[in-house]
Amino acid sequence: MFGFGLALALPFSLFALFPGWLKRLPKSGDWMDTVKKAFAFIELAFALKFLSNADLVKHWGLLKRETFIAAWIAISLALAGFVLAKARGSYIMGFLSLAILGFSVYLGAGLGGQTDLSLLSGFPPPVSYSIYTVSIQDEKTIIINDYARAVSLAKQQHKPILVDFTGWACVNCRKMEENIWSKPSIKNLLQNHFILVSLYVDDRKALDHPYLFEQREVATVGDKWASFQSLNFKQSTQPLYVILNENEQLLNSPVGYTPDEKDYRQWLECGIHANNTKQ
Repeated sequence: MFGFGLALALPFSLFALFPGWLKRLPKSGDWMDTVKKAFAFIELAFALKFLSNADLVKHWGLLKRETFIAAWIAISLALAGFVLAKARGSYIMGFLSLAILGFSVYLGAGLGGQTDLSLLSGFPPPVSYSIYTVSIQDEKTIIINDYARAVSLAKQQHKPILVDFTGWACVNCRKMEENIWSKPSIKNLLQNHFILVSLYVDDRKALDHPYLFEQREVATVGDKWASFQSLNFKQSTQPLYVILNENEQLLNSPVGYTPDEKDYRQWLECGIHANNTKQ
């Protein structure tokens, strides 16, 4: 809210403090129409992002990762063509058109289903939400929304449980998955030393038997995991990572968004050490 308010207030504050700047502003004309139409393409791209969030939460399957990227490529190419048509010999407009075209080429690398597109991490749907058959879930490294199964596997394999409180529409969650979990050192720890379960707090799938929690109806899978997180760990933000032993005892302090690979690896290793000590 602070950032949103600052962005709106800053131009007005600056022009109030320095009224002479108003006289230096370019006069209205065709350039304003060009800017308006160019931003329409950008607005359409962000509209697809919001539709993608709804698609993920509702499991409609309309905007898989590759479909989303293809739509952004189409919008980028259209925008590049529009800017180039308006260039009229302007080097700046021509360069801008080439930059947008380069962005389209960069997006094209994500159509193969395996490229993370790290510069856009968190914006496209996750790599697992793909039109291709091979995904993170297919590798069976992550259990989705099944905490009981994770506990059962932990007891069988005598491994700690890494509980990932996440959300389908959580940008920082996608950044962690694509930029941190994909690192070889982290990936090795997750696959070989943990039972990893992701609990989606915004999942809108209806529960077979709704119930009340603190005078509030828990009617969806997301409600269930949000209540579980709030009740047991006194936090409601995502991502939240919790390490438990096979008896569901907390092994170290939960952490949230941790964009530093070294810090996250040390936290995981701390949980592994604590689990080995308690066994």
